Formats: sequence, structure tokens, C-alpha cells
Amino acid sequence: MNSPKRPVIDVTAKCACGAVEMSVRGPVVSMLMCSCFDCQRATGSGHSSVALVPVAALSSDGASKSFDRPSDSGATFTRHFCPQCGTPLYGQSSRAPDIRMISVGFFAGQNDWFAPNQLIFARSQQAWDLVADHLPRHDTYRENQPR
Repeated sequence: MNSPKRPVIDVTAKCACGAVEMSVRGPVVSMLMCSCFDCQRATGSGHSSVALVPVAALSSDGASKSFDRPSDSGATFTRHFCPQCGTPLYGQSSRAPDIRMISVGFFAGQNDWFAPNQLIFARSQQAWDLVADHLPRHDTYRENQPR
């Protein structure tokens, strides 16, 4: 039986132009929102909505592009996206090679399983971005969180 805190999901969707199809079949390790400046730039909003899944649970079909950047922890963070339409696909940290951070919005209409349990990088949360008040907030990364 699936725990509401860590569901097992089976979802498939395509990017905005249809060039990339991505599936997640397996357990969700963690669900969170992030208000770091990089996530704000990547989403064009005040935060990103992210689910962490094991690399073995994620598959994709179609070419993607990526770019690397140093994260605040010193790790290298890589974002993957569709090279044609720019739809965000997933991210990965050099400190957590077995985990992928999927953009929950990619699975629009199939993401009712998403229940974030925290906001990270609350220090850069925008006052106009009304994230649920009940979520625990962490100024940077939460302890033991992939970076």
C-alpha cells in the first residue's frame, strides 16, 4: 500500500512540443518546494515544486539538453530540459548521483500525488509567492537533503 507521504507513482507525459516523453515508475523519495534564486529563474515563478525519485524509476525518450552550475553547497547541479521548447525535465546533483529531481509540473493533470512537506531556501522566498503556511521552512538546505 502506498504511503501518502511517499507514494509509488506511474506517470508518463510529454514536453510542450512533444519531442521528449518522460516516465516515472516507482517510489517518491521526497517532495518539496524550493525558493532558491536558481529555481525562481528556472520556473519563472517564486519557487519550484520538486519530487525526488531514484534514477532507476525515471526514463525518458527523446533528446534533451543540460547545463551545469555550482550549487550553494559546492556540488554541481545539472538541469535537463527539452532543447526544442525548453520544458524543464529534471535535475541532478553531483552529491546525490542515484537521485533525480523531477519538475512536478511536467506531469500536469497527473500530479495529484504531490504533497510537499517543506520549503527549502525560504531565505529567498518572495513575499508575493504564497506558499502554504503549514510547511516547515528551512533557510537553505534541510539536513540530509541532496544538494
